[in-house]
Amino acid sequence: MAYFIYDNKKIYYKEIGNGKPLMFLHGNTASSGMFLEIVNRYTDIFKVILIDFLGHGKSDRVKRFPADLWFDEAMQVIAFLKEKQYEKVNMIGSSGGALVAINVALEAPELVSKVVADSFEGEVPLKEFTANIVTDRELSKKNGAMRSFYQYMQGEDWESVVDNDTLAIIQHEKHIGKFFHGNLQDFVPDILMTGSKKDEFFVDVSPGYLENIYGKMLKKIGHGSMYLFDFGGHPAMLTNAEKFADLAKEFLK
Repeated sequence: MAYFIYDNKKIYYKEIGNGKPLMFLHGNTASSGMFLEIVNRYTDIFKVILIDFLGHGKSDRVKRFPADLWFDEAMQVIAFLKEKQYEKVNMIGSSGGALVAINVALEAPELVSKVVADSFEGEVPLKEFTANIVTDRELSKKNGAMRSFYQYMQGEDWESVVDNDTLAIIQHEKHIGKFFHGNLQDFVPDILMTGSKKDEFFVDVSPGYLENIYGKMLKKIGHGSMYLFDFGGHPAMLTNAEKFADLAKEFLK
């Protein structure tokens, strides 16, 4: 297994295939393992880069996640790209990973070619989600399917990873309240925002939630596009895997 050092800790990464680099960024409580069943849809034309953020998957654990979690994870990505001397990398970020990808592009646009930001909540935390995060996470830890997911993503210490993430989400909303340090008006790379109209995280908030949020963000950015699948859950890139791969590859090439 391959690692690079960030803040005196080991971060796991894996490179698969050849061609222009394409980095996949995982969401909260997940790891790069979430992409293993779909990665072969991309390796025919891309060199896929997988990474486990600190405290996740095969990377070293941390005592506590920072409140500014998605910005800190973006700093991890930037450090990795600079160490490996990658330039103009394509990125696909899923859920929380989409927030990371946008942060990377805002902070180091010279390192990024294009961004696909999939199934994310927008510029600020979704209050309907954060208000119930503790209760929802405790229920998820008792759900057999979710327990299996957490264990597959993180290993035997999955519960501490989930609790760490829950605390970071609470602290972020309380003390920070926005996902991006940079201004969207300064966003340089081309961007495609994707999601599902049936995404269980957003459909109960508003049937047109993603269309509305993405539209406002794209207006600020001044370029880019969105594509929303009629069906599928969270995230769209997995629940619409084949169609999403075709869409993303066409956009990225």
